[in-house]
Amino acid sequence: MTKRSNEKAKLLAHPVEHMDIASFDGRVIVDAWEKMSFTSRDAARAARILQAAVEDKDCSVILTLAGSTSAGGCMHVWRDMVRHNMVDAIVATGASIVDMDFFEALGFKHYQAREIPDDRVLRDLYIDRIYDTYIDEEELQACDHILGDIADGLAPGPRSSRSFIKAMGKWLAEGGAKKQGSLVQECYEHGVPIFVPAFSDCSAGFGLVKHQVERIKANKPYLAIDSVADFRELTEIKIKAGTTGLFMVGGGVPKNFAQDTVVCAEILGHEVPMHAYAVQITVADVRDGACSSSTLKEACSWGKVDVALEQMVYAEATTVAPIIVSDVFHRGAWKARPRHRYGDMFED
Repeated sequence: MTKRSNEKAKLLAHPVEHMDIASFDGRVIVDAWEKMSFTSRDAARAARILQAAVEDKDCSVILTLAGSTSAGGCMHVWRDMVRHNMVDAIVATGASIVDMDFFEALGFKHYQAREIPDDRVLRDLYIDRIYDTYIDEEELQACDHILGDIADGLAPGPRSSRSFIKAMGKWLAEGGAKKQGSLVQECYEHGVPIFVPAFSDCSAGFGLVKHQVERIKANKPYLAIDSVADFRELTEIKIKAGTTGLFMVGGGVPKNFAQDTVVCAEILGHEVPMHAYAVQITVADVRDGACSSSTLKEACSWGKVDVALEQMVYAEATTVAPIIVSDVFHRGAWKARPRHRYGDMFED
């Protein structure tokens, strides 16, 4: 090995290990939190709200993901929410679904950055950094090319991100996966739709740009992602579901996209209830607009979220979300929930 490859191998020596919600009993911690104050008690109430949403057989739960929790060790937390029927639809950033989950399904890993040299050194080594987590850029580009290949195999024309991600899940299930049990594959197998409203803002964008450029050069039609179709399809799910709950990790586009389905349904002439249950875990402060300029109480004024069962939790999500989800997992209400399989609503 060359000096450069030795240095790279040294930095990429400690893979991130993902949390297993079944390996510990979150109920013990949540029950203790409930008797405390400050963020602990907020997090306990958030767990109770998610538990109530899962217990409500008429409620459909939407998980929203923003930020890098999947790369940081929560990838299996979200996967297990789907596997154990605690989630009926997902709205996420492209990074969460493509650069992190699909990426690891290809057999690649994220790594702990136990030492952080000058970032110019990382660039020279083709190592991408997310705070204290590393990704091998060469592996990420391999992921980009595979996404371009998947696009090449689909009919040209516009389609929702849900439709394309379903094709990604199908590709994994039919032999493409080197790591079984990814969120993308699990959602494909359980009929849980994943929406990524800003789909090009991740590795998928590079792969799809390559697909379009090559098709344009060959004077052939190409595939495109239709974000309006995303909004329409998720609104159709809200209309069919009626009662809904939101479990939101971070804010941004996924949060607003999921909340706005109530307003969109109203515009289309349907009377649907506001989201009845809502939890948001974030470190953003609303005073500078960083919390998508909206607490859950503020969202009520827009007709999006009911205030009876809502809770903001101001904490870094990897520290509290696995405990909340473990608590709900061990209480077992998910065992009696119907599987809605909203992904089966659409013809692709």
